[in-house]
Parts: sequence; C-alpha cells; structure tokens
Amino acid sequence: METQVKQGESLTRSTFLLAFDLRKEKLTQRDVLGYLLRAAALTELLLAGNLVDESGKARARTAPAAEPGSLPAVVWEQISSSPPRSWRRWVQKDHGKAVHVVRDELAAARLISVERRRILLFPVERITPRKAYLSRRLAERVGRAIRGGQPVGHLDEDVRVMAALATAAGLKTVVPSWRETRQLRDRIQQLSAPVEPVATALRKSVEAAKAASSSG
Repeated sequence: METQVKQGESLTRSTFLLAFDLRKEKLTQRDVLGYLLRAAALTELLLAGNLVDESGKARARTAPAAEPGSLPAVVWEQISSSPPRSWRRWVQKDHGKAVHVVRDELAAARLISVERRRILLFPVERITPRKAYLSRRLAERVGRAIRGGQPVGHLDEDVRVMAALATAAGLKTVVPSWRETRQLRDRIQQLSAPVEPVATALRKSVEAAKAASSSG
C-alpha cells in the first residue's frame, strides 16, 4: 500500500517534507531547518491549546496527545518543566536535535531515505524523499497560500500556518523573492495572525543566526 501524508499529519513532519528542494533532490537550508521544525512543534502545541502565550512567553497548559518521543512531545516536556520563557528561547533550544528527531520519524515511516557515508573521514548524510510528490503537493499548496490563491480565511489551517512559518524562515522552496515578499506583507501578516508569537520568534531567530554566520 502506498505511503501518504494523511490529513492531520504532524505539522513537524509536513514541514520537514516541505523543505526538500526537488530539483536538487536534497534538503534546503539545513542551517535554519531546526529552528523551523521547533517552531512547527510550538505551533502545533499552541493551536491545540497545550501552550498559551503569557505576556510574550510560552506557558504549558495541558499535556498533548502527541506520540511520546515526537518533537511536539519533547518540546512540551521541556516547557512544562521550566518557568515561562520567551518563544524565541524555545525556537532556538536544541534546534539541531530537532532535525534528527523528525528525520528518524520520517525514516521509520518510510517517507524518506537516509544514506550515510564518509568523505575523507568526515561523516556525510544524504536525505532524499521516497515520495517526492508529497513534497511537491505541499509546496504547491503552501506557495498558493502565500501568493494569494484564495482568501486566508478559506485556507486549511495546516496550510495556513505552514505558509506563515515558511515565510518567517525564508524557506526557499516556497517563499517568493524578497521584493515579492514585501509586496505580500499584508497577506503574510494575515497568515501569521493565529501563531504570531511563534512566527515572530522564528523570524528573529533565523535573522540572528544569519547575522552571526555572516559576521563570523
């Protein structure tokens, strides 16, 4: 039976699949992917009511029904065992590990393949989609959501929030040029409204990471 991403699939898994550059058959922007996945987990928890925004900080409310060991479960456990901290803090925390967690989930579900080898003694990992059409469909839906294919209020919630997070992270697989993004500023604000604290934290985290990289 053919594997598919079901409606209601984990937002973190869908976001990972959205990050594939199908022309190059590889993940794009690995340097910001961890931030994006952490933000997707926070978004999933916020929309489900497991987290609330408290004066710009994330506060745990009720435990999620997420699968133990999944990224949303890991993130909620971290937040629930800590005093309220900024959303940006939780976007940035353990962002490298976030990629590994979601990668392993998708590999177990046979939605991606992971090839490991060494080049001049350095470990190299190549991740490719097993069902490229899933990434293509996600990119098409999210791209239309960003560019205004239909009113924001008519979009499926998962597509709307993925569009908001993708633009906040500058995900090249779906986000238009810088000039076009400026022209779509009002629409992007509408897309981000339900998850504004997370989207803002993600954008600032990515901007800070890029600034640090360019200055270093």
